[in-house]
Amino acid sequence: MIKPNTQVPELEIDLINDTKWKLSAQKPEKYTLIVFYRGLHCPVCKKQLQDLTSKTEDFKSRGVNIIAISMDTHKRANLSQEKWETGNLPIGYALSEEKAREWGLYISNAVKDAEPDVFSEPGIFLVKADGTLYFSSVQTMPFARPELDAILKSIDFVEKENYPARGGK
Repeated sequence: MIKPNTQVPELEIDLINDTKWKLSAQKPEKYTLIVFYRGLHCPVCKKQLQDLTSKTEDFKSRGVNIIAISMDTHKRANLSQEKWETGNLPIGYALSEEKAREWGLYISNAVKDAEPDVFSEPGIFLVKADGTLYFSSVQTMPFARPELDAILKSIDFVEKENYPARGGK
């Protein structure tokens, strides 16, 4: 488990636009929001990534860079972008199981034909510009994810009140 106010693991991932994304190379004004999603097979992920796409400017206006990442192959991640109409949302693919575990994500095996053999369950990480964790939410199931509107409101509160990261003990 990654504790708040501690350095998060390095993360370097291929994007579907044939570029690489590296967390340590990000220079957000305030935060980077990393949304780990289950993959193309997940209708809840579709809804979440569509919502994230619609709120890209809301996050950007608050100084937050965003990215969505899965263990899907390049082909499946591309299909997610096309079918889910996620526009220019940065989508990373081929997250290794080892790296997913390093970030504290839960790992599942397929129970349906449409699912990949192994995939990570969802997680959201808000990483401060200095590379330390501010907040995270990690699920064992596809349900009950934090609403992005609530995260935006929380960022507003945190910035206004200079609210510290919690849970680091």
